Amino acid sequence: MRHLCCFYSSTVKCVPPSVPLQSIEVELEVRDHVATVVSTLKYQNKEDKPVEAVFVFPLPGDAAVCHFSAVIGQKEIVAEVKEKQEAREEYDDALSSGQQAFLLEESEQSPDIFSMKVGGLAPGESASIRLEYVTELAVQADDGLRFCLPAVLNPRYQPQGASVQVFSVPASLVPYTLCFCGRLFSPRPICKVESSCSLEPLQYLNTDQTQATVKLAAGHKFDRDVELVIYYKDAHQPTAVVEAGQTSAETGTLMGDPVVMVSLYPEFPQSVMSSVASCGEFVFLLDRSGSMDCSTSNSREQETRISSARDTLLLLLKSLPMGCYFNIYSFGSSYEHIFPQSVEYSEKSMEEALKKVKGMEADLGGTEILEPLKHIYSQRCIPSQPRQLFVFTDGEVGNTKEVLDVVKKNSGSHRCFSFGIGEGASSFITGTDRMQPKVMQSLRFALQPAVEDISVTWGLPKGLSVTVLSPPITSIFQGQRSLIYGQLTGQSSEATEGSVTVKYSLAGRPSQNQLHFSLKPAEDTGLTVHRLAARTLIRSLEMEDRDEMGETDGGIKEKVVQLSVQSGVSSSFTAFIAVNKDNNETIQGPLVRRDIPVASECHFSKFLLKIRKARCGCCMFQNTENLQLCSDLCGRETHVSHMDALHQDHAKIFVELCVEEVETPQQPPVDPLLQLVSLQKASGCWILDPDLAAALGKTSEEVEKSKPAMVTSEVWATILALIWLHGFKMDAKEEWELLAMKAASWLRAQNAPCVPESVDAGNALLGCSLQKDALML
Repeated sequence: MRHLCCFYSSTVKCVPPSVPLQSIEVELEVRDHVATVVSTLKYQNKEDKPVEAVFVFPLPGDAAVCHFSAVIGQKEIVAEVKEKQEAREEYDDALSSGQQAFLLEESEQSPDIFSMKVGGLAPGESASIRLEYVTELAVQADDGLRFCLPAVLNPRYQPQGASVQVFSVPASLVPYTLCFCGRLFSPRPICKVESSCSLEPLQYLNTDQTQATVKLAAGHKFDRDVELVIYYKDAHQPTAVVEAGQTSAETGTLMGDPVVMVSLYPEFPQSVMSSVASCGEFVFLLDRSGSMDCSTSNSREQETRISSARDTLLLLLKSLPMGCYFNIYSFGSSYEHIFPQSVEYSEKSMEEALKKVKGMEADLGGTEILEPLKHIYSQRCIPSQPRQLFVFTDGEVGNTKEVLDVVKKNSGSHRCFSFGIGEGASSFITGTDRMQPKVMQSLRFALQPAVEDISVTWGLPKGLSVTVLSPPITSIFQGQRSLIYGQLTGQSSEATEGSVTVKYSLAGRPSQNQLHFSLKPAEDTGLTVHRLAARTLIRSLEMEDRDEMGETDGGIKEKVVQLSVQSGVSSSFTAFIAVNKDNNETIQGPLVRRDIPVASECHFSKFLLKIRKARCGCCMFQNTENLQLCSDLCGRETHVSHMDALHQDHAKIFVELCVEEVETPQQPPVDPLLQLVSLQKASGCWILDPDLAAALGKTSEEVEKSKPAMVTSEVWATILALIWLHGFKMDAKEEWELLAMKAASWLRAQNAPCVPESVDAGNALLGCSLQKDALML
């Protein structure tokens, strides 16, 4: 038995007896790789006093929120975008005068957290709130397009000075329902839709299967994000869409001019892609905050986020090529590194790193990712060794914008791959139940030859010019999409076609990809492309403003506000505000505040920190009442100047739920694949010993007896390992393919005799029937 102490980053409250939010209905429309999402939130005040409902909830970090409105009775009140402080004051003034008001704003720390206030809902009154946003769908390694509706918002660690209040409860206590349905439209047939949630069967709407509907199965719970992966036939062809400007907007402005959205999918020569780089500096940054002790999913209770990350690091370290450099950082409230600086990859350095990785636990407190990132970027790059950064985190950080900024500022000197573990992660990572296949695919990207000297040129008829709204392209990968938005200015009657060309240097050779496109505006896009373009430009300007904080006169902020108001797309400097000025009845009496809870993935009984590893100065007891409770539980002195009695009661109830005697969990069984992988040497070979025999499911005597006489023990062991991988683990090929390629390369370098005979003998021993060519020999 072990006693556990919890930690939590948000304001701790009990679910009130009456929550005014009754249901959320979400309608998704996907056209090719762009999604439009409309959410309808239905409120009803069942209390005898007027209420103000406050809902802090997640949205995709790259979403362009473009509509917010409320329906009270038969009247619709459409919100306007205004400067944030102005919108807040208008909201407060409306409530003070007894009017109904509605406010929607983006968090100043994290672009994926929004706050919605529904103020002045009279007793018995109902309201329907409509929220709309558009977003691009991310391309996965297997060519699927990923849509994620965040349903989970885990408590986030708040670094000094940050402030995002989140009211989270276990999924079973969420007091409102979720209904989700989607319509898919594509110029190519829709092959299938996969999901992390149970879906009803895909319904096609036409015979060529280019239109379909998808729905959540009945009984969906708020225990995970709603994730869809859409697969098209002949997916990811380069495309360009021109969208006409808004007729009511002024010519020469973003909304008044046509905008083009270009999607490029560069194709590299096969001769280049078949090679794997043997150089590079690989830096791995691992989250060891307390929340990494949560389980990765509800279906695999014994596997924690930290253990999943350790397994992934094992696969990565075994797959690195000889001749590269690497280092491993881990972070929580502080950070550590295995080596003072990156070291050359060898058997000795790999084993030293693996030994330390094996002992890594979720014991470093909070989630302070910014400082280790700054330290990594301060290190001098190694000549002829391109830096590749891999970040593993549950994403439970509150200062997402600062983190994104520092990564983007250093994008010219490295490539960054980031991975999320669990649901409800911050916007710069992606949640998935099993991240190893995705991570190994990204390592393949990292081992692709670096693309250099990237430039984009446009071919437009005389009289037309383009203003590029997207940041410069700094990296290109085979099979990955590059998006470019451009504002078209001027007129021309000479031609109806334009072109865009991306030029770059690949493995020392000049290459290019060109796309010709029609200048005729599309008829069915509305203002989607303009809004996505506005969002892209707004994000770039916001980052520029943060870079120059204190050095400018606020001119960049003014540009953002102006662009946000003109386009109707939210920003960190603006908010949506709506006031019901036609309501003849004044709201009487003070408003009762009701915080709407959002689901948290981690079961509270598991969202814990071991007392023996607790660091009160680093854990997430940040409110004064929480500090006092931490002092009581951990036996450490804290100084509390003030404590709110009501909040103290709420926190104590929470602690009673969380602090309990918990059985020490049993260790999950060793994965046979990871057992075999752990025995591989840095060079790529395996050693013939009892551990290898056990991993293969054989005795040492059986393995030794079957070895051909002319073959060395290392060659025989390596051939057996390859046969076992190809014969029994093809379903996990993405995870072991790179280390198998390294093993095959080692075998070829040995010029060993009797390889065909050894493969036959290995097949006979392991009960397989593989050919030498199948093993890449």
